[in-house]
Amino acid sequence: MNTAISDSGPIWVVGFMSGTSLDAVDAALILTDGEQVFEFGATAERKYLPEERLILQVATDAARAWNWSGPQPEEAFEAAKAVVTQTHAETLQQLLSAWSGPAPVLAGVHGQTVLHRRPVPGKPGATLQLIDAPAMRAALGVPLACDFRTADVAAGGQGAPLAPAYHSALMQRLGDGAACVLNLGGVANITAKLADGTLIAFDTGPANGPIDEWVEGHGRGTHDFGGMLAKAGTADEALLEKLLQHDWFSEAPPKSLDRYDFSASMVTGMSVEDGAATLTAFSARAVAAGVAQLPEVPSRVIACGGGRHNPALMDALARALPCPVLSAEEADWRGDSIEAEAFAYLAARTARGLPISWPGTTGAPEPMMGGILLD
Repeated sequence: MNTAISDSGPIWVVGFMSGTSLDAVDAALILTDGEQVFEFGATAERKYLPEERLILQVATDAARAWNWSGPQPEEAFEAAKAVVTQTHAETLQQLLSAWSGPAPVLAGVHGQTVLHRRPVPGKPGATLQLIDAPAMRAALGVPLACDFRTADVAAGGQGAPLAPAYHSALMQRLGDGAACVLNLGGVANITAKLADGTLIAFDTGPANGPIDEWVEGHGRGTHDFGGMLAKAGTADEALLEKLLQHDWFSEAPPKSLDRYDFSASMVTGMSVEDGAATLTAFSARAVAAGVAQLPEVPSRVIACGGGRHNPALMDALARALPCPVLSAEEADWRGDSIEAEAFAYLAARTARGLPISWPGTTGAPEPMMGGILLD
């Protein structure tokens, strides 16, 4: 533990996130003591160049082919780590150029997830985020917290989702009762705050991942811009009914997914539009199935992550869920920065030896501190 950081009261921390959609590095500054969020600082987004995105995709494909069996694909992994280090450093410089306040004294970096295996009976979980921690520490120039998932997985937890600690802090700022935060990344996850304050969190199923894969596979861009393809298509109700019978949806939470546990192959053979419509409806109904597993219906669902920019997905969620759906902005949150803010918050908790996951969020046997700190 860094004593200077841990004993200094609220500190400015910069957090970073590069998601499985491989679209950008996001960075955000917050003033926090690891329990409350006092102020919000600058944010930045650095889009991946096509050649950088290709390197990350090659590493992801190599990781899936390897799947923890045989020699690691070191060449692909090292190339990806170099991209991750460079782009994170550039994102920090972009953020600092727009910020006249105090410089951050700590950074939280998630790294690039290329493989995640949830634990099942007889087979432990495993997770892999690509990051060269010493190089990242040197590039950012401040103490670095990283490797947030490994300890949770080693203890028998899912290792995901990790944002619930931060979602809880955000919901405290709302000052009202039961609510639910929905993160729409490559995978969707929810954090529900029950009326008694209990947190329940888990992955609900796919969000943007299969939709993006489908659209990109047909040469129509990296995502369904404005939900236009889905809006032009018709969802296959019979297929949706079949997909929702997957064992995943009857499995009790907490539970987690790899980005490719549900893929675009679910709609192989459809037109681009009908496939997009079906995958979009499936993501929304998967969220609804997850909400239905909660012990009480939330007063509202607050959507964050890139998927909230997809009107077709937001409309599908509004139809599928039993409560109002708001965007993060409607809750006065910074919707594009919440995951980056979350890893800033988790970094502060790591520096102060506070738990970052709990039995109700990852299935870990006890509250887990997790994370490592490079001074």
